Amino acid sequence: MAETDVSSRAVEGSETAATAVYAEGLLAGLVGAATIALWFLALDGVKGRPLFTPTVLGTALFRGGAGLGSPEALPIDFEMVLSFTWVHVLAFLIIGVAASRLLGLAERNPSFGFGIVLLFVVFECGFLLACMLFAEPVLRALTWPEILVGNLLAAAAMAAVFWRRHPRLAIRP
Repeated sequence: MAETDVSSRAVEGSETAATAVYAEGLLAGLVGAATIALWFLALDGVKGRPLFTPTVLGTALFRGGAGLGSPEALPIDFEMVLSFTWVHVLAFLIIGVAASRLLGLAERNPSFGFGIVLLFVVFECGFLLACMLFAEPVLRALTWPEILVGNLLAAAAMAAVFWRRHPRLAIRP
């Protein structure tokens, strides 16, 4: 009977730990998505075209770039904004969960820390490369420095969430 109690507590403990990893990843993903969305909303607001960025990205993603020949003339389309926002949030949730799992591994084996850095670099370069290959007008409408700064802000916000929850992960000499 005692063995059953111990094994059931171990299973409950591992389920709780797995739930915590996913919850942490989802929180970090939401924070990252909100950070980059607010960055582009602020930039678009300063330029006098709120919601321009998600309209451009939604048009590129869902309409194959049709209408992006002259992105400056693209009218704000709330359907594109909402559609792109869902995809944007889902992508950040997936990235957040992946990063959370990697951090859990890095706590047990510090060599996985490199995987976290690699994950960021791959996603950063991947977005810019995808824009260059498939949606070059996006990079005309949104300059790469704006994209880079937005992604760095999102990464910093996500890192703050992770840092608070993983204080044992310190850079060791």
